[in-house]
Amino acid sequence: MKKGFIIFSLFVHSVSMFAQWQLDVRLTNNPANSYTSFNNAWCIASSGSVVHIVWEDRRDGNDEIYYKRSIDAGESWEADTRLTNNTAASWNPSVTVSGSVVHVVWRDDRDGNYETYYKRSIDGGVSWGTDTRLTNNSAVSAYPSVTVSGSVVHVVWHDLRDGNNEIYYKRSIDGGVSWEADTRLTNNTNDSSLPSVTVSGSVVHVVWQDFRDGNYELYYKRSIDGGVSWGADTRLTINSSFSERPSVTVSGSVVHVVWQDARDGNYEIYYKRSIDGGVSWGADTRLTINAAESWSPSVTVSGSIVHVVWRDERDGNREIYYKRSLDAGVSWGAEDTRLTNNTSGSSLPSVTVSGSVVHVVWWDSRDGNPEIYYKRDPTGNPIGIININSEIPNQFSLSQNYPNPFNPNTIIRFKIKDSRLTTLKVFDVLGREVSTLVNEQLKPGTYEVDFDGSNYPSGVYFYSLYINGELRDSKKMVLIK
Repeated sequence: MKKGFIIFSLFVHSVSMFAQWQLDVRLTNNPANSYTSFNNAWCIASSGSVVHIVWEDRRDGNDEIYYKRSIDAGESWEADTRLTNNTAASWNPSVTVSGSVVHVVWRDDRDGNYETYYKRSIDGGVSWGTDTRLTNNSAVSAYPSVTVSGSVVHVVWHDLRDGNNEIYYKRSIDGGVSWEADTRLTNNTNDSSLPSVTVSGSVVHVVWQDFRDGNYELYYKRSIDGGVSWGADTRLTINSSFSERPSVTVSGSVVHVVWQDARDGNYEIYYKRSIDGGVSWGADTRLTINAAESWSPSVTVSGSIVHVVWRDERDGNREIYYKRSLDAGVSWGAEDTRLTNNTSGSSLPSVTVSGSVVHVVWWDSRDGNPEIYYKRDPTGNPIGIININSEIPNQFSLSQNYPNPFNPNTIIRFKIKDSRLTTLKVFDVLGREVSTLVNEQLKPGTYEVDFDGSNYPSGVYFYSLYINGELRDSKKMVLIK
């Protein structure tokens, strides 16, 4: 873990902050169509320096699921790997990762109707196990979204078995080896569709679009016991226009949701957050303002840094745009960042982060047919120590890290009441020092520091705060891979 740089609470959102985006990289090259999935699920995931991408590809005469990885944080890419092999269509893949275990879900027509399927790799994408059929009914099961916390894998999708689309959930508690029964999450006579799922420890968060109110609104549901039981539905939007295609992510107790919304006469990107793990929700925040359509957002978070990408038509054709918040969604950069620039369509972006690197994948038709493209910003996710509040605290304090347990990143917050030499160290369970996160003279204020456990084994760790060499406090944290 390298020491980061200090970013003061009064951030300057200048063009230079976004100047590190590198050139577009074409990941596929064949005369057939290659597509990323809808925004409710992520087509990209990362763990440490290993980045995983999935997509649907027609090079074989029908849609199949393909996979590609980078082991150097997106600088280079290995060959394509075909994950499915049948004569029917396999669509809409979603990927997540926990350490070296990669989980992929998709919808598949091999059984005569669309069912949800699953596949995993236990060696970081080198080899893959067999396909596992997760659903078994005569109706359509589609648009799955997957997330993972340690060995507990959570999958949601929409399902027509009840006569209309309802949201269903399924989990595995042994890393995808076996699966429990389907759980129906919604129960109404109108369409509930395109769910998105995320997890922090044992708290699972699901959002979806729902037509029960006469137009599409966003709804939310959570489980606080790892998917065993579920709370009531919560309506997140209230307006007479459509609110659609949500994407959700979480860091500790702060839940972030983005979606496309037509309340302004055209589709714009909106954002909403909960700072208490989904119990209550703040106001809607409009992220885009232009006369053209902004569609299909995807969101990810690292500590207090929130990253959003979407498809935007303000340039007369579809381009990929990006925006971030450095303070957990309280404020947003004044300028949208345009990531693509060509006369053909760029669509359905998906975003993830690993360390300081922001990774974006999308499909692009600049080559005459849709191909998969990738772009990265190696410094777009500032890690290290961040001064989040320059108000002077009345005492020194060390907070519990969040999330906890974590994989592989967690945030540690502490307060400094006057200017002192401040040291923050991490130790393993045997008391051996494994990392020094901070060792410098700090001004009074509240600070956050990111700890990246990618290079450390699962287990219990301790972090300790020293002021002028004197131990002030220590706390325990748990890394689960």
